[in-house]
Amino acid sequence: MIHEYSRTELLVEKEGLQRLKDATVMVLGVGGVGSHCIEALARSGVGRLILVDNDKVTLTNINRQSIAYHSTIGQYKTKLMKDRIWDISSEIEVITHEKFILPENLHEIFDRKVDYIIDAIDTVTAKLALVEYAKQQDIPIISCMGTGNKLHPELFEITDISKTSVCPLCKVMRKELKERGIKHLKVLYSKEKPVDTSGKSTGENMGKRRALPGSISFVPPVAGLLIAGEVIRTLVGVE
Repeated sequence: MIHEYSRTELLVEKEGLQRLKDATVMVLGVGGVGSHCIEALARSGVGRLILVDNDKVTLTNINRQSIAYHSTIGQYKTKLMKDRIWDISSEIEVITHEKFILPENLHEIFDRKVDYIIDAIDTVTAKLALVEYAKQQDIPIISCMGTGNKLHPELFEITDISKTSVCPLCKVMRKELKERGIKHLKVLYSKEKPVDTSGKSTGENMGKRRALPGSISFVPPVAGLLIAGEVIRTLVGVE
């Protein structure tokens, strides 16, 4: 019988498709990386998706986020993503948390079994807390490192944090994880040297201490799709 995932089934067979249907994946961050990653997971037939993000769509999200349009400005990204997923397949269970993740509230989102965690958030403190929790609970996790100020998505790679270089966020994460006794973490990162945007302003970041990173339509989505591919292959059990 023809269904939404007939073409996927040709690649992963019925058993693989069932594994995806039975899986629960948590994605933290529904931005340029997260929104495209989530959509790929849904279009691959992952049966339960837990989405965590407290942000609403803004004008400057439109250049890279799959749920960002002029018509969706001011709406919660998680809610928009939920509607998008249901339009792909009404059989997918979608749970949303409109929360800003902190070490002290992290336990609130883990009220059920999770098969894989995808970290697509920006805050170092939250990333570290999430990694620590995942390691303690023995939950597979992949963390997205910096995608801002980059123009070459073909340079992204998935590797262990110990093998990374160039990326400023990787450097911070390696140091902080080492202090916590964590030696290994699967990450997506790039050796591309970030474009220097420190002397530029859009008006949005005037008067702020830290300049907002530049972004473009074709970089964060590629990162999200690569992460989705890694997670899907792992869940299905293929190389």
